[in-house]
Amino acid sequence: MSSMMKPVPRRVDDPRNSPVWLRGELLAQGYDDYGIARLVAAGVFVRLRRGAYTSKADFDKLDASGRHGLRARAAVKQAKTAVVLSHASALPEYDAPTWRIDLSEVNLTRLDGKVGRREAGIRQHRGRVVEDDVVTRNGVLVMSGTRTALEITTIADVEPALCVVNHLLHFGHTTLEQLAARYRTMDHWPYTLTTDIVLRLADPAIESVGESRCVHLFWRHHIPAPVPQYQVRDDDGQPIGRVDFAWPELGVWLEFDGKVKYQKPLKPGQSATDVVIAEKRREDAIRRRTGWRCIRLTWDDLEHPVRTAAMIRRELGIGHLPVAG
Repeated sequence: MSSMMKPVPRRVDDPRNSPVWLRGELLAQGYDDYGIARLVAAGVFVRLRRGAYTSKADFDKLDASGRHGLRARAAVKQAKTAVVLSHASALPEYDAPTWRIDLSEVNLTRLDGKVGRREAGIRQHRGRVVEDDVVTRNGVLVMSGTRTALEITTIADVEPALCVVNHLLHFGHTTLEQLAARYRTMDHWPYTLTTDIVLRLADPAIESVGESRCVHLFWRHHIPAPVPQYQVRDDDGQPIGRVDFAWPELGVWLEFDGKVKYQKPLKPGQSATDVVIAEKRREDAIRRRTGWRCIRLTWDDLEHPVRTAAMIRRELGIGHLPVAG
């Protein structure tokens, strides 16, 4: 994995960009309510929310995040005032992770400064919008990466919020400096209890949800912070391989094995077996060069943090401490 992967721009035919049609638009094209209902029943249209439709074929290709993104676009089209996609509803436009993020409501921030309201699956916010807070992505107004990162810390727990903030940092949608500067101006924002913690843990070097969850596990269980994306080199300074996390002074490195590295598009002539063998050779070369022990974590390990933290402590040769408060 590169230290700074480039986000892939959406294709024109990406189902997440599927057009959203409002009832009034369809009526203007010659449809009537009976005809619209028939198309929904026939599986041509799917109703995103009352009075808003899209292609069912495209909708069925989407995951929960993509479907939320289309519902959010419908809500923007139906809004009676200028609004911006914000909070969780900004995430699909950044291809950001939505692990344990509540997508049950569309979140919009009003630009008229008036009090927002909640209705039929939509939550409107009134937050003060300053210069550079609003950008256009994929043809829709959305909060900037900096503001989106901070907003997520006010609606999610530390672990899922950290996954989002690290994603936005890693792909260059914000920086630690921009987050700190904007945070200093967040007067009268509610629910910022976790913001300080997330900003202390955030690191643009972290590349995935799995790695972000590892960072949270280290912090929560008082495991010494490792060096992320540690590069191992030979005697001539040439790179041998990069590991997800390392404790050089303790002679241990850790890899999060989320299977992603084995599922990437293969090079011409390369098989899945070749990828596994190459990964094994990389690990052997690192072990020979360093003499360090390797810890491998999987998704299942992260679902049992107390047990996993105890195992890591044993490998590091450190005693037990209570979890963070």
